Amino acid sequence: MSAFAIKICGLKDAEALIATANAGATHAGFNFVRSSPRFITPQKAKGVAGLAPASLLRVAVFADALDHEFEDVVRAIRPQFFQLHGNENPQRVAYIKKRFNVPVIKAVAIATADDLRNGLQTYGEIADELLFDAKTPSGKSGGQGRAFDWSLLTGLEFAKPWMLSGGLTAKNVADAVRISGARGVDVSSGVEVERGIKDTNLINAFIKAAKAALGQSEAA
Repeated sequence: MSAFAIKICGLKDAEALIATANAGATHAGFNFVRSSPRFITPQKAKGVAGLAPASLLRVAVFADALDHEFEDVVRAIRPQFFQLHGNENPQRVAYIKKRFNVPVIKAVAIATADDLRNGLQTYGEIADELLFDAKTPSGKSGGQGRAFDWSLLTGLEFAKPWMLSGGLTAKNVADAVRISGARGVDVSSGVEVERGIKDTNLINAFIKAAKAALGQSEAA
């Protein structure tokens, strides 16, 4: 991960992708989880991702996907990262990394300090990066607009790069960065007018607020 990271996830159309790039995000996420309102087919993602400048890293988001699904996406958009949001065990994560030669960001669903500790014990060694997200009633994470207690991360240091996710918006990202110490933030629902529908004004506002917050954190 670069000195700071700002990821807009669940992109489905050219307008949102261009806004994400122009506003200065570092990562663009494409969701290949079929049950998600942000799902995009590999073929459509190819067209949208093709508009991204080389500086905007492409992240392919999966949950308990099969090998052929990874293969289709690799051919379509050549992602720089896979982001895994399912119940993939460490052996599966290791296999995916080796099979496709793509670094893995593993999402860790958090509600308590135990969730954080268990996630680090399970994935801290094998994942290339971690994404701390809010646990949902289903026990999974991602795109639900929920936040967790950011103070669980206060003052902690991690061996791997990590991003903060879960319920972030332009209005609260500065507090989230200040409390958690995050150097990377990831947003999906916080830049939507309804589930799965991105808004360019919200994208611009979030990236502007996140850049200011991360810059303040770096200067401190």
